[in-house]
Amino acid sequence: MTEFRDASELYVGLISGTSADGIDAALVRFDKEQPQLVHALTHAWPDALRTQILQVAQDETTLDLDAFGRLDVAIGQTFAEAVAALLAQSGTPASKVRAVGSHGQTIRHRPSGEHPFTLQIGNASVLAEHCGIDVVADFRSADVAAGGQGAPLLPAVHAMLLSTPRRKRVVLNLGGIANITVLAADGRVFGFDTGPANGLMDAWCLRHRGEAFDRDGAFAASGRVDEKLLATLLDDPYFALPPPKSTGREHFHLGWLDPRLRDVSISPPDVQATLLEFTARSIATAIETYANDAADVLLCGGGAHNPVLARRLQELLQPRELGSTAQHGVDPDYLEATAFAWLARQRLLGLAGNLPAVTGARGPRVLGAVHLAPR
Repeated sequence: MTEFRDASELYVGLISGTSADGIDAALVRFDKEQPQLVHALTHAWPDALRTQILQVAQDETTLDLDAFGRLDVAIGQTFAEAVAALLAQSGTPASKVRAVGSHGQTIRHRPSGEHPFTLQIGNASVLAEHCGIDVVADFRSADVAAGGQGAPLLPAVHAMLLSTPRRKRVVLNLGGIANITVLAADGRVFGFDTGPANGLMDAWCLRHRGEAFDRDGAFAASGRVDEKLLATLLDDPYFALPPPKSTGREHFHLGWLDPRLRDVSISPPDVQATLLEFTARSIATAIETYANDAADVLLCGGGAHNPVLARRLQELLQPRELGSTAQHGVDPDYLEATAFAWLARQRLLGLAGNLPAVTGARGPRVLGAVHLAPR
């Protein structure tokens, strides 16, 4: 499918992560295979739609088929609004964009078992119709069909943008779920989901403060870590599983947390402080176990803006240097969206988008399905 090489090298990448805290949209230009961020924004979800997304992601009983269909279309329409806003702000005609790479909204991720699957919704045909741009979507299913986890998919882009010779490095993405990419000095790439990052903290903050996230970590900073609760949280079997592995809100959500609070008397701020420590400890243990000799750790994702979490990670990860991808010219807020622009381009070029060493798939796979815009 090399006929696409001479087409426009502008792509749009879209993602709404497990916290559903907004749609990240990135306009990306490719210069000799390297993605360069041209413009980006975060498009807010309507409150009612975000509430429904979060309910569905952690409660298997809340969605019948009619409701599923409506939600799929509503998400697709909102993704289209994000693209329209991005193009308007950047002064870019839709005709100049080769394709949109839409991650969609994950509502279930079950890559293990007798019938493994992963489900991201946000009707791509609706998105293509509204934007007038070809859309590539459903990036994870092909990897799962090949025996992989379907996640994480960012390590290939991390390696392209952030690897450096003679230096082992970890890229730590702090979204709703945390994942690490280990970039070895010899060029090898490895990674997996370590467990929760912002997801549980966001949900607890929303329940007790009515706020979508813990701004500057202030809620957590007002409490004290409960070591008994922390030990209970860290005892979850997920942390003992070897990579490749991935997880999501369908596992780590308030319905998972609440039973673990029944036998403890603890204030909401102390729970939040414990959840932050839970995130930091689980990440630090993963890095100690699988990248003990890394020289530095680079943060990206929304959690990189939580100074309380960043300070705790720095304490736990010493003597490694803790920095931001921004220090290396990579916007930490829109790295994921940039990656899905790259994945869309890979699909149109007929090139693999997964790394079997990361996901555990049987081999490289071309990821994504193409939805053509009206001609």
